[in-house]
Amino acid sequence: MFSPSSQPARLLEKIFQYIDLHQDEFVQTLKEWVAVESDSIQPMPRLRQELFRMMALAADELRRLGASVDSVDVGSQQLPDGQTLPIPPIILAELGNDPKKPTVCFYGHLDVQPARQEDGWLTDPYTLTEVNGKLYGRGATDNKGPVLAWINAVSTFGALEEDLPVNIKFVIEGMEESGSLALEELIRREKDWFFSSVDYMVISDNLWISQRKPALTYGTRGNCYFMVEVKCRDQDFHSGTFGGILNEPMADLVALLGSLVDSSGHILIPGIYDHVAPLTEEEKEMYEAIDLDLEEYQNTSQVKKFLFDTKEEILMHLWRYPSLSIHGIEGAFDEPGAKTVIPGRVIGKFSIRLVPHMNTSVVEKQVTDHLEYIFSKRNSSNQMAVSMALGLHPWIANIKDDQYLAAKRAIKTVFGTEPDMIRDGSTIPIANIFQDVIQKSVMMLPLGAVDDGEHAQNEKINRWNYIEGSKLFAAFFLEMAKLH
Repeated sequence: MFSPSSQPARLLEKIFQYIDLHQDEFVQTLKEWVAVESDSIQPMPRLRQELFRMMALAADELRRLGASVDSVDVGSQQLPDGQTLPIPPIILAELGNDPKKPTVCFYGHLDVQPARQEDGWLTDPYTLTEVNGKLYGRGATDNKGPVLAWINAVSTFGALEEDLPVNIKFVIEGMEESGSLALEELIRREKDWFFSSVDYMVISDNLWISQRKPALTYGTRGNCYFMVEVKCRDQDFHSGTFGGILNEPMADLVALLGSLVDSSGHILIPGIYDHVAPLTEEEKEMYEAIDLDLEEYQNTSQVKKFLFDTKEEILMHLWRYPSLSIHGIEGAFDEPGAKTVIPGRVIGKFSIRLVPHMNTSVVEKQVTDHLEYIFSKRNSSNQMAVSMALGLHPWIANIKDDQYLAAKRAIKTVFGTEPDMIRDGSTIPIANIFQDVIQKSVMMLPLGAVDDGEHAQNEKINRWNYIEGSKLFAAFFLEMAKLH
């Protein structure tokens, strides 16, 4: 229980004051973390060592909080060229085990995408640099800043000698950008151990849809990635020698790809919309309430015209309806210059973003049946094969869960406004894995602004988002305790 002098309102005031007074220290720690080149994409021993150093830094930080920390060895990664690289440990940490308090588990990652100054960064990507309140550096928003904001919130209670209102657990990995190697296996293994006492999962690894208005994320799209191969033979042909006397694989493939989606973005595969969840009146109102400046969004996207004219239609087609994108053709001539070649074998690549309640295996069958039908109508002598390289389900949360209510109240306390209730058009597999395996409520509570540029050059987090985000997490702990 809180000490009598610490009534919640007075306690919040103390917490916010402390965070404001110590913000330079919090920024300094972020600077130290950004300085570690924890790139999990490039398979180089030096970068693996950096990842191990990053995980050790985080483990030390958590031990300073008083948490018990287990850095779990998850083995090594076999690369296609035969070399083996160790996978950085996954941190499982816990602080407090009072059965009367709720247990909130935070997931974050400390690996980053590659970054080099010569690729267009205005500053060294691994030196956190502040310009006009913006903290530039690789990993600042994705995901080192949010992980540290959670740690800042926890450490503030300790510094003020106040009892933490909730039990805290951490799952922190170093391979998220490379597909979270070994994480799902660990979650399944620890389901009845580390995760057995968890009541709520919080992920802070995405962005707001606005520069100033906070958001809560309650859904993501899934993804089915397809390859369609058309083959006459392994070698290419000369178009002067063979042009006009054979079914050209490229012509077949272009016809197949052209049969997938029309010019208004509507997917032409029969049955694909059959399982899409119907739009409710309540959901419709949520889209109307979202703060999105369409003109600004269009300008920053550098797009002349979108397929839809209203904010609501655009958001629905990004979040709650499926989309199909054609990504490329392997085996085609794509160099500068003129080469009179007929490719002997080509592979088209496309993907479908899935929404509730679409199913990956049903979509796989619908796509295969459609392409086989279109191909059969061409009477081609070539061979065609369809394969699904990736099948990830969409994720949707129940926004009436306690933690969504607590987060809304905490946002109102810190930012003085109701959050935008948003979904994410991309795929974040970890949310689904946690929801499926541990069967507990999962919430995404982003801290970064829409223009943070995760994965891009000049990635940043605003000092304001980082510091107010630290306060938000502290207020969230208090709200969770009240509701519980």
